[in-house]
Amino acid sequence: MNVKVHMGIRRPPADVFKALVDPEVTTRFWFTHSTGPLEPGAKVEWRWEMYDVSSTVLVREFEQDRRLVFDWGDGTTAEFLLTPWEKGTFVVLTETGHQGTPEEIAETVAGSTGGFSFMLAACKALLEHDVELRVVLDHIPPGVTV
Repeated sequence: MNVKVHMGIRRPPADVFKALVDPEVTTRFWFTHSTGPLEPGAKVEWRWEMYDVSSTVLVREFEQDRRLVFDWGDGTTAEFLLTPWEKGTFVVLTETGHQGTPEEIAETVAGSTGGFSFMLAACKALLEHDVELRVVLDHIPPGVTV
């Protein structure tokens, strides 16, 4: 079972790709801190300070303005594919390699699908309207139990 989400973003592929690899931009809509930009072979740590979690990502494939593949460090791999579209860029994100029982995999896939959907929507709002949506930050506010 894989995660697959997609979104049209009305900006050129170069702008969308930069938003994904440059932490100066990415921290405005996804994670709160990065140890560096994504580039070929990079290994960086991302932090979501509001949730007190971090992840180390290792860039596996890097095709400027077109494709980005990285490992999360837990056996899963994320691929961003950017396709030019008449109104901008169509982004398809696929995450594979989930492990565990069928129930654990289903829970992980559901969570990742929602999280990546929020992230792409927030990226779209930032790039199209310079609005910083707080959907990732406010997904589970501190003190709230789900």
